[in-house]
Amino acid sequence: MRCIVEERAVELGRYIVENNATVRAAAKQFGISKSTVHTDVSKRLSYLNPQLYEQVRAVLDINKAQRHIRGGLATKEKYENSVK
Repeated sequence: MRCIVEERAVELGRYIVENNATVRAAAKQFGISKSTVHTDVSKRLSYLNPQLYEQVRAVLDINKAQRHIRGGLATKEKYENSVK
């Protein structure tokens, strides 16, 4: 069982780096919760594959810096579509 969790953490890390994916997008793709994705890539991946962990951390830091912009655009789109 332990091996499966470790493999999933590495797969999640690769997916996030290759697709510049958010935690939410990765969770949806793999059919698991956001909490599980976050735990896998922030805790488990740091000791399984430190180099991949650094790459994932960079992508997630960029996503975190941009999330307020994406949220504002989503809200804008929501209200533009509800007015029509």
